[in-house]
Amino acid sequence: MTASTDTQSDGGLAGSAFLAAARGETPSHTPVWFMRQAGRSLPEYLKIREGVGMLESCMDADLVTEITLQPVRRYGVDAAIFFSDIVLPLKAVGVDLDIKPGIGPVVASPVRTLADVEAIPDLTPDHVPFITQAVQQLVAELGSTPLIGFAGAPFTVASYLVEGGPSKEHAKTKALMFGAPDVWDALMRKIAGIAADYLRIQVQAGASAVQLFDSWAGALTPGDYSEHVMPHSARVLAAAGELGVPRIHFGVGTTNLLGLMAEAGADVVGIDWRTPLADGIARVGDRAVQGNLDPTLVFAPTDVMTARAAEIIDAGRAAKGHIFNLGHGVIPSTDPGQLKALTEFVQAYPV
Repeated sequence: MTASTDTQSDGGLAGSAFLAAARGETPSHTPVWFMRQAGRSLPEYLKIREGVGMLESCMDADLVTEITLQPVRRYGVDAAIFFSDIVLPLKAVGVDLDIKPGIGPVVASPVRTLADVEAIPDLTPDHVPFITQAVQQLVAELGSTPLIGFAGAPFTVASYLVEGGPSKEHAKTKALMFGAPDVWDALMRKIAGIAADYLRIQVQAGASAVQLFDSWAGALTPGDYSEHVMPHSARVLAAAGELGVPRIHFGVGTTNLLGLMAEAGADVVGIDWRTPLADGIARVGDRAVQGNLDPTLVFAPTDVMTARAAEIIDAGRAAKGHIFNLGHGVIPSTDPGQLKALTEFVQAYPV
């Protein structure tokens, strides 16, 4: 039995609305949390991050603990999301990369060959002792609030490794996928193994759920996703499933992939704001959904924002379970007061 299920059997998380919805049970209220809730929209986050690099902050257990807790304290959300970055496991195993302000992850030597792939070590707990420490500290502090662990999905992480940084077209990534399928398969297997181990480490330390982020999967056709990507994401989700925790699968611009992302093994499918929630529910079948308020609506008048939120909650009743969230991450210039008002509105809305 993992640490997380031990905690749940002790009753600490027995009343969690988030976990109930993720499992397709009936929660006491519609649960709500926000992607990137622990981040640049919070003044306390900006203060604690002054002079500290992104990856440096992700490798400091005490800093990770404090940053993860900040939005839980401020908003009273129904779940905490572990503060980290999708490229952190690569950094931990020795890949030469950094996160450049205003740019994102930048890889010094992009992957091109089988030798490049073979040079990437597998991840072990010894690579990330700060992750285990931070999760354990968080579980102790969070009490009845579940902690969501997360990892980057194979395609998105592969894109950073192949492109050498963020890309809009993913041309080099697709060129490798189509033109060197042996290298692509090896790379995806490598990343899937790292992601699965990274999630396992978080769950064994006490995380109660996991989310697999596939930020760039929307760049693919359903056929290419099914053939070249889905089997590898499915491996990660299957490994997480063996740990007995709910699994959330989220991608951006993935309207045409939602059914496949559900089939890959998710218990909960995240739906971005581009897809009406009712349409997303129809596409994912007998699974819970997460989402999907347009992140820009928090800049609208509060009554406009909450009216749209009510429509989403009402639509979510048709799903096996519904976790309210934005359709992508919190925009850095978001007013924290609006997120607080949104949290309180969703939690008070009749189920």
